[in-house]
Amino acid sequence: MAQNVVVSIFEVESEAFQAITEVKQNPGDKQNFVIEAVLVKKENGALRTLDAFDTGVTTMNDTAIGGICGSLFGILGGPIGVLLGGAYGALIGSVVDADDALDNASILEEIAKKLNDGEVAIIGLTSEEDESVIDAKLAKFKVTVLRYDAEAVAEEVDKAQELEDAMARQARSELRKKKMAEGKEKVKEWFKSEEDKYEEAAEEKAEVAFEKTPVGPSTDENYD
Repeated sequence: MAQNVVVSIFEVESEAFQAITEVKQNPGDKQNFVIEAVLVKKENGALRTLDAFDTGVTTMNDTAIGGICGSLFGILGGPIGVLLGGAYGALIGSVVDADDALDNASILEEIAKKLNDGEVAIIGLTSEEDESVIDAKLAKFKVTVLRYDAEAVAEEVDKAQELEDAMARQARSELRKKKMAEGKEKVKEWFKSEEDKYEEAAEEKAEVAFEKTPVGPSTDENYD
């Protein structure tokens, strides 16, 4: 049996809730069933979990694709998802060449671009002998169904996670550099402030000394 990641994008939010409820109650039979699924909504470019379930069924490929729905959700809802969705502005300035690194992330890119703001989707991991069985369960809803090989998705997710980690390290490095630069600037400002205080104090002492200096002819007069 093939294991697939099935992304079902719903036009009506209530239908998505109905669908995941029905799948929870009846995930399928021995030949065609949903192993795990998460219901998500895209809001302001970010993904929010609305519901989720896991049947706990184990398969031969669990080591490679276990927890794929949660991992995929994490990628699509993070900075990589923003990048793949086309909102490059939030990532401008990163020295990590994310665009080149994700040249082959065709699956993630397709999912990110298909899921528009305000839409809901069920991301499910399935074990299928006949894809039409699960498609038939969704046929009564206004839905777009995308299906991908689970191992291929897992491979892309792994690469995306590596890139996300690299971007996080770079962000921390840039933040440290910024803080160091700000710290050096504050030290300079402190020294300048101390110098100004010293100069002001020196000027005040000079003025006081000048005021105390006697003015006029000397009282000691010597005549020949």
